[in-house]
Amino acid sequence: MKSHYRRLLLSVVAAILCSCGGGGHPSPGGYPSQVRVSSIVTTWHYDNARTGADTNETILNPTNVNANTFGKLFDIRVDGAVIGQVLYLPNVSISGKGTHNVVYAATMHNSVYAFDADNTDTNASPLWQVSLLPPGTTPVPMDVQGCSATTAWTEVGVSATPVIDPATGTIYVVAKTYENGNSVFRLHALDVSTGSEKFGGAVEITASHTVNGQTDTFNPLAETNRPALLLTNGRIYLAFGSNGCNNYGDQGWVISYNASTLVQEGAFNTEPGNYLAAIWMKGGGLSADSASNIYGETGEGNFTPGTNFGSSVFRLTQSGNSLQVGDWFAPWNQAFLSENDLDLNDSVLVLPDQSGPHPHLALAVGKEGTVYVLDRDNMGNHCASCTAGDTQIVQELPQVAQNTGCLAYWNGIVYSTGSGAPIMGWALTNGMLSTAPVVQTQQGQGGGHSPIITSAGSTNGILWQINGTNLAAYNAATLAQLYVTSQTSERDTLPALPHFAQLMVANGKVYIGTNSGITVLGLL
Repeated sequence: MKSHYRRLLLSVVAAILCSCGGGGHPSPGGYPSQVRVSSIVTTWHYDNARTGADTNETILNPTNVNANTFGKLFDIRVDGAVIGQVLYLPNVSISGKGTHNVVYAATMHNSVYAFDADNTDTNASPLWQVSLLPPGTTPVPMDVQGCSATTAWTEVGVSATPVIDPATGTIYVVAKTYENGNSVFRLHALDVSTGSEKFGGAVEITASHTVNGQTDTFNPLAETNRPALLLTNGRIYLAFGSNGCNNYGDQGWVISYNASTLVQEGAFNTEPGNYLAAIWMKGGGLSADSASNIYGETGEGNFTPGTNFGSSVFRLTQSGNSLQVGDWFAPWNQAFLSENDLDLNDSVLVLPDQSGPHPHLALAVGKEGTVYVLDRDNMGNHCASCTAGDTQIVQELPQVAQNTGCLAYWNGIVYSTGSGAPIMGWALTNGMLSTAPVVQTQQGQGGGHSPIITSAGSTNGILWQINGTNLAAYNAATLAQLYVTSQTSERDTLPALPHFAQLMVANGKVYIGTNSGITVLGLL
């Protein structure tokens, strides 16, 4: 990595860490340090809190995002579907090719690309491209992986959003390959300037977990790495679950690796001795607070309080070379949710510190659409005697929108989406959500995809949402629609999108992963 680039990013990260003021509160309080400098996007939904908000977007605003001045610019072609979110770094020195603003993308064909973010030529060559396929191997075929009817994938390779460590110039990627009749996962650490392997090369992902005398072994065939990778406290956290249906006895797993050595430093299994309870979260990432406590949600599965975590929210802590359950929550109707495929399937949203009796909050939501407001210091576990709601947690908003996307947070508002429902904004005051939305769109504009928000601080907020085959933009303060791709006839038509496509905005451009590459929109 070139020294001037290293100095730039180190200074940026240092400034961010200082400005966040995190780390002073004992575990599990505090708010995660966040990379919020404009045009540096190193993780899914911009930060480890998974707020989905980039508050340093100064190019796009509610005035210029409309059908006359904003639209599709070009498509970037790659060798497979882009399932995870793309990432972005400015001013990267590429060996032999000068300095570029770079977009990074990984494909289901197990390739990683670095593209010049400012080159509008559809046929432009990548700055670099690497294949993560060892000789003689392929991505996992869908007749081996299974569940193709659910996801419509044609192969399984890199399915999770990578993560970048800007201080070391490393992008971490998990690839799944098919080798001699076996499915294999590997964790790769690549140089952002060249794509070359770092830290001694990729490591094969294996794991076991023992609790109460029950030992379970990680089964690569059954697992898919859907959740985005998480980097916190010098470690990379990976999460796994089924591909979208029950194949081969899938379980939910979280596995920790040292970011500098790629040595495994802990594994956690959500379903000891059982199956299901997948961690998939629509491709959203595990969350972390400033004390590096890890939060996630699980799909349907067996439930034994404190041991089996079907349809639950968990908090993990890193203890030496092991991952320990620090706290957890399961809804009062956990059994009903699991029996009816209403699993918890979104990322946990970690909120900034609040005034009032519960300063450290996390929000969870799933297919039923109930929003759970949890105290991160006391998550509530399970109320076995409750019959109509969870009375032991901070707050509960029942069934606001089914089949939700991940929640987003900006400027004191929590935004929810859902299939057939409006996009709704809920005011957050003294650690409590308003019981009715304070802003909302028309019915049916939500969709099950996860929205993001861009703004210039607390002004010029735009909420971006994929709904079906369209991208739409809304004024985040009013949720009045500003733009939708379908209003421009064929000009802005999007290519076929993958199952729960991901989008990202950086430096005035919107990037959407598609089944054939990346579609880029911006000012015309």
